[in-house]
Amino acid sequence: MPSGAPTRSHLKRVVGRTRFLQIDSVNILARAHYMPTFSRIGPYDEGLLDRAAWSDTKRSPRLYAEYWAHEAALIPLDDWPLMRWRMDDYRDGRYRYTRDVMRRNGELAADIRAVIVARGASTPRQIEGALGIERPSAAAGSWWDRGDVKHVCEAMFASGDLSATRNANFVRHYDLAERIVGDERARLKIPRHDAHRVLVGQAAAAHGVATVADLADYYRMTTAQVRAVLPDLVDDGVVTEISVDGWRDAAYLHRDARTPRSVRRSTLLSPFDPLVFFRPRTERLFDFHYRIEIYVPEAKRVHGYYVLPYLMDDRVVARVDLKADRAAGVLQVLASHVEPDVDRAEVAQRLAVDLQTMARWRGLDEVNVHARGELATHLSCSV
Repeated sequence: MPSGAPTRSHLKRVVGRTRFLQIDSVNILARAHYMPTFSRIGPYDEGLLDRAAWSDTKRSPRLYAEYWAHEAALIPLDDWPLMRWRMDDYRDGRYRYTRDVMRRNGELAADIRAVIVARGASTPRQIEGALGIERPSAAAGSWWDRGDVKHVCEAMFASGDLSATRNANFVRHYDLAERIVGDERARLKIPRHDAHRVLVGQAAAAHGVATVADLADYYRMTTAQVRAVLPDLVDDGVVTEISVDGWRDAAYLHRDARTPRSVRRSTLLSPFDPLVFFRPRTERLFDFHYRIEIYVPEAKRVHGYYVLPYLMDDRVVARVDLKADRAAGVLQVLASHVEPDVDRAEVAQRLAVDLQTMARWRGLDEVNVHARGELATHLSCSV
């Protein structure tokens, strides 16, 4: 944890270890890309990340660009060329519907590019206006009613022709890739096998120790792609094949991995944090069965809507369903559940402190613990 206010250098160190920050639009507490940094360095100014990702000045050059890494994610600019193989795979779009739109509107891509060349970074609505395309406002919002311009922008983004920045409302403004990542990076072609080798090495470094499945999931590669480059990484001494007690599959230890003498730290984790986003690994590491229930009907939810795992020392010991009630200035703890065989009083005491820290970071004045969950009684007494 920094001794003073976190800086741009602290942010760079976090992303240097995780290699990316997954993006998600859900904002019931904090958008996903802000959370992993908070979990690792504590409360920080979100503007550090906003400026690093979505602005570019002489004093504060851009550090990150958005692309499909794990899912939508902010990646270091120098990693952009490592995704060229995926951009080639997505040259007509990432989704079948988008590819269908591209096939029907081949000339629209050229028109969109011409507008962006002339106007600079633009939203699909702004592009539609420049092209004289009228579409009812009621059609905005859902995936299927986004309009052809939006779908073609998405296809051009997936293929690497365009990149994007976002505004304060999280709306994408599409721009030429070279304007965002730089001409040299936009033009650089890295052979597929070489890119895979680098990405798997980065995934191994982020994990410390990982199975083939873990490594594949990190950048959403196939296990075949991972197995094709692992011999190179072993030969180069980047990873060593080992066995881990209790793990069925062979594992790979990165050369920079270190085992601490002890772990004394607690933090709340986003559902999209790299430590827990691959659920089979989470269960294997922590004996913690975790599923996000945002898309589960309310009556069928077990633990809540936006549930954050709570890491205490080297165990995930609890989970809390959190909501930032911004109008009331309250962090609502809608449910608090504890894992078996832990000291509930200790968990509650440490979690209470971390919830108060979370509340301050989100600009909230107090923490309100609801009665739902086995930990609720202890936690309400500790807050």
